[in-house]
Amino acid sequence: VQLVESGGGLVQAGGSLRLSCAASGLTFENYGMGWFRQAPDKEREFVAHVSWGGGSTLYADSVRGRFTISRDNAKNTVSLQMNSLKSEDTAVYYCAAREGGSPVSKRSYDYWGQGTLVTVSS
Repeated sequence: VQLVESGGGLVQAGGSLRLSCAASGLTFENYGMGWFRQAPDKEREFVAHVSWGGGSTLYADSVRGRFTISRDNAKNTVSLQMNSLKSEDTAVYYCAAREGGSPVSKRSYDYWGQGTLVTVSS
């Protein structure tokens, strides 16, 4: 199984970025997909989740209304559109796949990508 993130980079506060994650080696539509992030010296935290069919989404309070998660089961991809970025959004962003368990818990996820760095300058 491989999850490969892309789209990270440097952006000014108030700007936007779109992260993508390409999945291979798994039956993609069987997995809920999540995005997590980890800032320096902090724990990895939940950002967003989309259900296997894409019909249900869940967001952390800190990003709700600014970030949008979506998936394309035909292309085995999941995306995170990030708008109105803030300096506190600076982190390495990871996509992950889960079959069951709580979507907000790291322990529920079976597979993880290597991460992509997002830096928001103020």
